[in-house]
Amino acid sequence: MMEKPYLLHYAPDNASLVIRLVLEEMGLPYETALVNRRRNEQDGAVYRALNPNGLIPVLETPQGPIFETAAILLWLSDQHGQMAPDPNDPDRAAFLKWLFFASNTLHADLRILFYAEKYIDPAEASTLRAGIQPRLRQHLKLLDAEVQNAPDWLRGDQPSVLSYYLACMMRWMALYPAKIDRSWYQLADTPYLQQILMQMETRPATRAAIAAEGLGVTPFTSPTYANPPEGSAT
Repeated sequence: MMEKPYLLHYAPDNASLVIRLVLEEMGLPYETALVNRRRNEQDGAVYRALNPNGLIPVLETPQGPIFETAAILLWLSDQHGQMAPDPNDPDRAAFLKWLFFASNTLHADLRILFYAEKYIDPAEASTLRAGIQPRLRQHLKLLDAEVQNAPDWLRGDQPSVLSYYLACMMRWMALYPAKIDRSWYQLADTPYLQQILMQMETRPATRAAIAAEGLGVTPFTSPTYANPPEGSAT
């Protein structure tokens, strides 16, 4: 038994959304603390004491604060024996390689798309964005082929931590950055991923996240910008 609920430091429609969805899917007690990005609270001393990188999310646990989305997901799945193959399962290795592909490759490249100006002279940002888009499309193609193989740990009717991670990233691909051409991303190009996203939209965990963060009725397959009860997604 946990001594106290988890505390999720979040901003609406940020990477903390992945953690909220997983906590809801696991049925775990948790509380939330808004990190107000409009006030740059993620750069303040209080938040930096939890995550010196100033990135969202942080999950406070009885073992201390954890940051990095994939680390939190893996810790939660191992701690509670849910939503991932256990360490002795023959599927564990395949699950881990795709979880870290999602984190280290897909999510990392997505950050370049979103924040190109942080990686290169702002005058060259549009060129960098154009260059990263084919890579992202290839990443999705690889993942769609993996879903076609129907692994138990990459489903929509019994989602894993990776399923929700991918669903959120695909949501963001359709929405951000707000002021650029996003036609490079077409959900129909990845029909197997599209199917699991459709299945996850009806789950109670997703409905709870929709209410908490103002995500709209189809947050993964036809997303709209968040209209959260508190805070801002940007």
